[in-house]
Amino acid sequence: MYETYSKQSKTFRLLWVALGVVGTLLPPDADTITAKCLANDFQPGPPADFYKRSYSDRFAPGTKPVLIKNARIWTGAQNGTEVIKGGILLDRGLIKEVGHVSRGTLDKFKHNLVEYDAEGRWVTPGIVDLHSHIGDASSPELEGASGDDNSLNGPILPWLRSLDGLNTHDDSYNLSIAGGVTTSLVLPGSANAIGGQGFVIKLRRTAERSPTSLLLEPPYEVVGGRGPPRWRHMKHACGENPDRVYRGTRMDTMWAWREAYNKARQIKEAQDAYCHRALRKDWAGLGEYPEDIQWEALVATLRGKVKVQTHCYEAVDLDDIVRLSNEFEFPIAAFHHAHEAYLVPDVLKRAYGHPPAVAIFATNARYKREAYRGSEFAPRILAENGLQVVMKSDHPVLNSRYLLYEAQQAFYYGLPENLAIASVTSTPATIMGLDHRIGYIKAGWDADVVVWDSHPLALGATPTQVFIDGIPQLHSPHVVEKPKSFQSTPKVPNFDKEAVDAVTYEGLPPLELKATSSNIVLFANVSSVYIPGQEGVQEVFSVEEEPYGVVVVEEGRIQCLGRYDSCVTAQTVEKAETIDLQGGSISPGLVSFGSPLGLVHIEGEISTADGYIYDPLESPTPKIIGGDAALVRAADGLEFASRDALLAYRFGVTKAVTAPINLGFISGLGVSFSTGAAHRLEEGAVIQEVTALHVSIGHTGATPSVSTQVAALRHLLLDPPKSEVGKWSKKVTQGIKPLVVEVHSADIIATLILLKKEVEAVKSINLKMTITGASEAHLLAAEIAEANIGVIVSPSRPFPTVWESRRILQGPPLTRDSAIAKLLKYNITVGLGIEEKWSARNLAFDVAWAALETDGSIDKAQAIALGSTNVEKLLGGRVEAEQLPELVARQNGDLFDMSSKVVAVISPRQRLVHAL
Repeated sequence: MYETYSKQSKTFRLLWVALGVVGTLLPPDADTITAKCLANDFQPGPPADFYKRSYSDRFAPGTKPVLIKNARIWTGAQNGTEVIKGGILLDRGLIKEVGHVSRGTLDKFKHNLVEYDAEGRWVTPGIVDLHSHIGDASSPELEGASGDDNSLNGPILPWLRSLDGLNTHDDSYNLSIAGGVTTSLVLPGSANAIGGQGFVIKLRRTAERSPTSLLLEPPYEVVGGRGPPRWRHMKHACGENPDRVYRGTRMDTMWAWREAYNKARQIKEAQDAYCHRALRKDWAGLGEYPEDIQWEALVATLRGKVKVQTHCYEAVDLDDIVRLSNEFEFPIAAFHHAHEAYLVPDVLKRAYGHPPAVAIFATNARYKREAYRGSEFAPRILAENGLQVVMKSDHPVLNSRYLLYEAQQAFYYGLPENLAIASVTSTPATIMGLDHRIGYIKAGWDADVVVWDSHPLALGATPTQVFIDGIPQLHSPHVVEKPKSFQSTPKVPNFDKEAVDAVTYEGLPPLELKATSSNIVLFANVSSVYIPGQEGVQEVFSVEEEPYGVVVVEEGRIQCLGRYDSCVTAQTVEKAETIDLQGGSISPGLVSFGSPLGLVHIEGEISTADGYIYDPLESPTPKIIGGDAALVRAADGLEFASRDALLAYRFGVTKAVTAPINLGFISGLGVSFSTGAAHRLEEGAVIQEVTALHVSIGHTGATPSVSTQVAALRHLLLDPPKSEVGKWSKKVTQGIKPLVVEVHSADIIATLILLKKEVEAVKSINLKMTITGASEAHLLAAEIAEANIGVIVSPSRPFPTVWESRRILQGPPLTRDSAIAKLLKYNITVGLGIEEKWSARNLAFDVAWAALETDGSIDKAQAIALGSTNVEKLLGGRVEAEQLPELVARQNGDLFDMSSKVVAVISPRQRLVHAL
């Protein structure tokens, strides 16, 4: 098919000659024009003989054939339900056979075949990311090599191409491959209504080392050559994002679109009229073929040759774009982000041509007004409405190394297993128009496969090997041994009611807390109980099989735990409200730190936040608050009952420690508060008014040099001024309050170690110091341990965002240890932190994941401490006495089971139990 138009153009020339059309009337480029005209009607897709290919166009000569044997293969076929046990033969960049690979076939390769024993593990197609800025918004972020994903030169820029900014030295490539990602659609950013053209790349390093060599089926308009049309991609963005380029409203943006598409339509209509005459050999006065290099991609969009990938959030924006698609008759490939799409599925079904897919985050929401109604149940609801669901990273917004984690969360909240795995493999491949070669494990498809150490939807699933174009990408991968149960499909809770409520309440279901009807609560069928204390977390009760135990709680305090007959009387049964944990567990409430939780409702809306504080190293602080010696308390700016705080509480994060929001040197005094409190005057709302003194040292913002920042800190500690900041600096040097320093660079950490020793020598005290962030802390693990400094790793799975955090410890499969595991080996007190407030709810997943990567070197109690007592201690919090801890009751398992669900919070401070 792909040469049909060129053959037809030659036929036309012969016909013209036969009919006696004189040469002076026939343009010298008639063949080219005829080919263009004929090609206008051809739709992108593989040639008819595509599956007859004997090798991939991306085959790297010298690549040895590979047999992956003893595998459990998720093929993607039968709507993602087909699983085959057997082998996969890879050769010349292609999958040659799947399932039973005959001995006769293997004998053809003789001694050249490399065998890889999957040992019964799961194998899937390579992970496909439908929305990435890898390479264009590269890491670490540097002025000369980052930020090539957005142009500020106008709202409508269809002529720009993400390929032209693709940095091949992005540190993310190898990291994402280590998460099983093999293919990414690199899109322009969302600062423009039309930001330009996106390109699909494979992430493996090529011998040529060029951006072009990474491309998968690049359009011939870009790279030249002959063949059938190939799919192109165009980035659109609606809502508030284009406001970054020009001051306008949604009305302005819609007009900009309509004006641009009208221009493209005029060109298309002129081309069609031209071709109508050209193909009828009516050349007289026809002139040149009408085209404009600036608008040709948008004209191709109107011809149905471009996949339109649209950044859209709210119902109003989705409706706008659907109307636009019908007005100008072009299909929409996918709506991206689309936090309100699950509320208006019928709107999407009205789009021109076919309903768009929806590419979304799992739980990342509420960071701006447009995302405020986002729901964790959106993937499930969209699928139930017959819409295709894709989980995407928006890398580096989310680290695409953990794109599979998005699918795992979607599965946890109700997206079926087959669709969850498909959401990061076959479905995005289909939306890209590349499902004829990626996204599936089938004979004839590209040899992009991943061998996983566990079921792909099991938390923390990690590749043991990744093949791209048949080439293994992991050299000496480190594999963590996991329980056999991790090879089975994880069990997940039932969220049917919550999913219905999400739609009923238009994304804002009630989160207010309700106490149990009785002040005595009987927790039945309890398998384990963990209690926090000054020495950490202790397991105080454990039963591995039925009959399980019971826990009796009165006015928020445990009165008895153990066997039923030893704790329960007839009078207890009569008075108590019973909550059946069905083999579940009771453990300490987790503690969130690192985000502005409690000081912000919506990051993108300044009216919903406490705001940023003055930094004396950047500009003078007003005298009315004490001048440069002033010190801000986070407690004074607390905002309670935010949706993120209440969601965190409902998922077992009962406390948060937050410091004032500051991008500079000195933040102020942190506060500990209840995430479930309705307001500050509620009993137990503020747990501790002042926890610690917080500062930050690094190369961020407009803050002066690191040496200046260290000098300022030295002055505060050794010669504190007579002021509020001096008062609390003195408490630090007296060992009363800890100093919490946000820092990532190992070089700065080394300086802090020396400063701590200096202050301790002068003041003859033991200075309590905690470093947070700590991306490079593993490089100084021994020295940090010797200096008795605690560490809160934030995020718990580090990423080389900026230069001073580039030397991360990647963790399995790239390194034996994770950053947390390495620090724990040196007996450092370690806590887990987060960066964004929406992720507070996921802290239990972070704890479980961190524990898995320690490869059994810590027990469950020690792992729980990573997200609870360790965090409190390191931040100056008072760990509750053993009889007064806030506890969380989970049904159907403990914190480490994906099957478990938080059903109650036991609060001795409020003398009640919240039933959730």
